[in-house]
Amino acid sequence: MEAETAGSPTSDERWTRKSLRQLSESLLTAGYVASPPTVGRLLRQLGLSLKSNRKEKEATSNHPERDAQFRYMAQQRAEFIGAGVPVISVDTKKKELVGEFKNHGQAWSKEARIVNVHDFKSDAVGRAVPYGIYDVAQNQGSVYVGSSSDTAEFAVSVIARWWEEEGKVEYPAAKSLLIMADGGGSNGCRVRSWKEELQKQLSDRAGLAVTVCHYPTGCSKYNPIEHRLFSYISINWAGKPLKTFETILSYIRGTTTRTGLKVKAFLQEGRYEKGKKVSDDEMKKLNLEKHAICPNWNYTISPRVGVNLAT
Repeated sequence: MEAETAGSPTSDERWTRKSLRQLSESLLTAGYVASPPTVGRLLRQLGLSLKSNRKEKEATSNHPERDAQFRYMAQQRAEFIGAGVPVISVDTKKKELVGEFKNHGQAWSKEARIVNVHDFKSDAVGRAVPYGIYDVAQNQGSVYVGSSSDTAEFAVSVIARWWEEEGKVEYPAAKSLLIMADGGGSNGCRVRSWKEELQKQLSDRAGLAVTVCHYPTGCSKYNPIEHRLFSYISINWAGKPLKTFETILSYIRGTTTRTGLKVKAFLQEGRYEKGKKVSDDEMKKLNLEKHAICPNWNYTISPRVGVNLAT
């Protein structure tokens, strides 16, 4: 066993590279008869057992301002909620093929549901792009399911729609908004079109001062929408094929928790093209003010005076 055993030099953790059958055959070659079950029993006596990998290690190259950003985001969140200003957590959930495809997980039923052997895009009804908005103070979620590309224009269109249909109804006196978003993706801190679309679609048209705080790279798991909304949606539709867009909406709407989570779901029509570029001159026209603390992650976009909202 010694040649086939590996482990951590700083702990008692050990593992073997060979299967029970391979170990049994190696023992037979050495003159010892031991069936695979017997080998398994002997390994357990040595303190070995089947283990899977466990994600616990954080990246060693953490940004030096990571802790400062978390403290600042907590402060901003508390101040906005205390002032009765809406605070939303946003992100795109995992994209899903729509059709007779296997969905990971298990669900109670008399018989296993029959689905396609292969996940070919050509066999799909379409591809669902769920963009979620979680109202932190109200414990309410809204998910808008698109069928096009996950772009900054799509993300901001969803947020603007949420504000018109949900946000300003819940917060009629609000003149500002705090958005907590990941550092990458369609709503990433370096995405110019994200900032431009926030200026045009949300700040100028709705008259809102939009403050955005981004989570540092690799910290998306701390975004409230991940563990307060998306995780429960995944649990609710686990093991159930997402046959149609209406099926997806139904599962999302049926997501609840003991803490009173309420979720709405809508289709987001329209085509959103990738590759949109924003020039330096266009960026200079934005009414964007970076914060003193972690300015690349925190900024406020205020309404521009005299802007033609039709453009």
